[in-house]
Amino acid sequence: MKNKNGFSLLSIIIIMVVTSIASGITVGVILTNNYKDTLGISYEALQNDEKLNEFIELYASIIDEYYEDIDKDEMIDSAVNGMLDYLGETYTTYLNQAETEDLEERLSGYYKGVGITIQDKVIISIADDTPAAKSGLQVNDVIVAINNIDVSEKTNGETGLIIKKSKEDSVLITVARGEEQLTFNVEIATIPLPSIEYEMLENNVGYLLIDTFSATLESQVKNALSELEGQGMEKLIIDLRYNTGGYLDSAEQVASLFIKKGKLLYSLEGKDETTDVYDKTTDYRDYPIVIIMNDSTASAAEVLAAALKDNNGAIFVGEKSFGKGKVQQTYTLSDGSMAKYTSAKWLRPNGECIDGIGLIPDYNASMTVTYDEQGVITSTIDTQLSKAIEVISAM
Repeated sequence: MKNKNGFSLLSIIIIMVVTSIASGITVGVILTNNYKDTLGISYEALQNDEKLNEFIELYASIIDEYYEDIDKDEMIDSAVNGMLDYLGETYTTYLNQAETEDLEERLSGYYKGVGITIQDKVIISIADDTPAAKSGLQVNDVIVAINNIDVSEKTNGETGLIIKKSKEDSVLITVARGEEQLTFNVEIATIPLPSIEYEMLENNVGYLLIDTFSATLESQVKNALSELEGQGMEKLIIDLRYNTGGYLDSAEQVASLFIKKGKLLYSLEGKDETTDVYDKTTDYRDYPIVIIMNDSTASAAEVLAAALKDNNGAIFVGEKSFGKGKVQQTYTLSDGSMAKYTSAKWLRPNGECIDGIGLIPDYNASMTVTYDEQGVITSTIDTQLSKAIEVISAM
């Protein structure tokens, strides 16, 4: 931010802090909330804070008198990191700019790219209706260069970053296909990032896998339910295995598709008060639901599972969930990095906090895995899904 005449150093820094926090509250990690819209602290209180004044004076002194050149951005980042480390809490942490951008993209439900998935420079999948699908690129093509930049020594992430950071509307992708080298001019677009998979199983049982609680999840689930119900679905299996969370709002929205209006979805227990969150929609579905979970089912995924359990009698199959019962408040700093800190516990509708405890399955089931003599997995049987089908068939 630019210095403005008439403001003291303290005033400038306070304005920067307040503006950054007020305008920068954005996505969070695993489980986020946006129920707190104000800082709850006045400009006057900040101005009169002796410790803050002392910190600012030390900062100014170091900048002015330290014997070597100082990267002020890095020093402030270190100060922010130090504050968060002091709290000593697992989910309170600092994300640099790259980590913040990656998280925001993943949870937004969209990404900037061409529509390919690569592994060791090999295109392993091409999404339908994307620029890559229309360009002539094929699965198993080996990427050699992007915009004439050799990517042979670059990681998959670095290769993708060349596309993402391109300032042009298209990108040149050179691939090896057999003995040939081919170059394609591929448009760069904003591409939907699927958060779900779904299909109809036997006996009118629907299957819905939720991968992450992104900003577009509600519309994706609505479309999936509409299609499955149109095929005659009478029961539903929701697979939340390896789902580590996302937006709390998305968990609330998806839960509201099933639960009656006016029912309690969850509560937030903060420092000074507890806020109850109720279903405000007219959507309601009363068919039997079985939820598959494991020890990586966490956060927003647990919020959804608990809401469906306590309100609709959903049955849990699998393993005990992770047990993340805390909510993070987040804000983005001016350099694009992000700080997040725990601001509340969330309580399931029955009043329990599952932090460090998890959700307990009604029916325990583990995956069946076979290993060879070297300890390498040779086969996997999804006995958790089989158990879920068995349970829901009897409902």
